[in-house]
Amino acid sequence: MDINKLKLKVLKKYYGYDNFRPHQSQIINTVLSKKDSLVLMPTGGGKSLCFQIPALMFKGLTVVISPLISLMQDQVDSLKANGVEAEYINSSQTQKQIEQTIEKIKGNQIKLLYIAPERLSSFGFKEFLQSIKISLIAIDEAHCISAWGHDFRKDYRNLKFLKRDFPDIPIIALTATATEKVREDILDQLNLDSPKTFQSSFNRENLTIKLMKKENSFEKILSVL
Repeated sequence: MDINKLKLKVLKKYYGYDNFRPHQSQIINTVLSKKDSLVLMPTGGGKSLCFQIPALMFKGLTVVISPLISLMQDQVDSLKANGVEAEYINSSQTQKQIEQTIEKIKGNQIKLLYIAPERLSSFGFKEFLQSIKISLIAIDEAHCISAWGHDFRKDYRNLKFLKRDFPDIPIIALTATATEKVREDILDQLNLDSPKTFQSSFNRENLTIKLMKKENSFEKILSVL
């Protein structure tokens, strides 16, 4: 089947949409070509589909690195509701639950695995990932790797070794928050291989911004509310 028709079929089957949003199709094509990429897209712009669609089209496991337990739980719950085999491994789970997920991975029963960056430093976990078939690594909230970003997180710095430890696996880094300096730092820290950068407009048509003089501010706030 034509790759574009297959993408749309997966989109419709799991998400119910008939068409992609701007840039999504091009980003997915880049990932399917197994090339590295950096995606800047506003919150609600559809970043997750840029790695979830390829994950469903690839044969192996997609590893998603996410900074917050609540974020990964929300995404996994949403994916499962759509019929996608997804799990997470984090500190909120018991060792037995983690072992059950690992057994599912060994049995090729999971398409997407969400983990925190600290998990890569835990004993034997990176070696486990190297022993299985991984098709894609997605780094969500990628601005956390940058010392210039507002959410800098020390363990994200360890992600600079991903390209060394998984040289043949494409990496997609995604964020909604990145100045030019932060973008440069992300690319530098991750050592991506000739990455393609995609940036969507941050204009949100559903939001209106107005500037008002600070006069009778209490009354103005009340009128707005």
